[in-house]
Amino acid sequence: QVQLVESGGGLVQAGGSLRLSCAASGGVFRMNNMLWYRQAPGKQRELVASITSGGSTNYANSVKGRFTISRDNAKNTVSLQMNSLKPEDTAMYYCAAHSIITARDYWGQGTQVTVSS
Repeated sequence: QVQLVESGGGLVQAGGSLRLSCAASGGVFRMNNMLWYRQAPGKQRELVASITSGGSTNYANSVKGRFTISRDNAKNTVSLQMNSLKPEDTAMYYCAAHSIITARDYWGQGTQVTVSS
C-alpha cells in the first residue's frame, strides 16, 4: 500500500511560482511512475506531468516550458515546480503513483492551487 501526501499549494498572483511536493510512504518508491494531475471545477481531471521510474518526463502541452517535474528516490518525494503561473492553472492538484511491480494506482488527497489575475 502506497500513501501519498501533497503539500505546497496556495494562492499566487499570475506570473508567480509555486512548488508542489508529494511525499510517498509504503511500497518501493523507485519502482513507481509518478504523476501529477489537476482538476478544475466543472472540468475533467487532466494529466499535467509524469516521471517514470527511470526518470523520463512528459508534460501536457499547456504546461510545457513552465512546469518541471522531478523526483528524489532517496527521500521518496516527487515535486512539481510551477513557474509563470496563469489563472487557468487554478485547480486541485493530485499526486499519483503507478506501481510497475503491482500495476496498481494510488492517489493523494490533493492540494489546491489558485492563481489570481
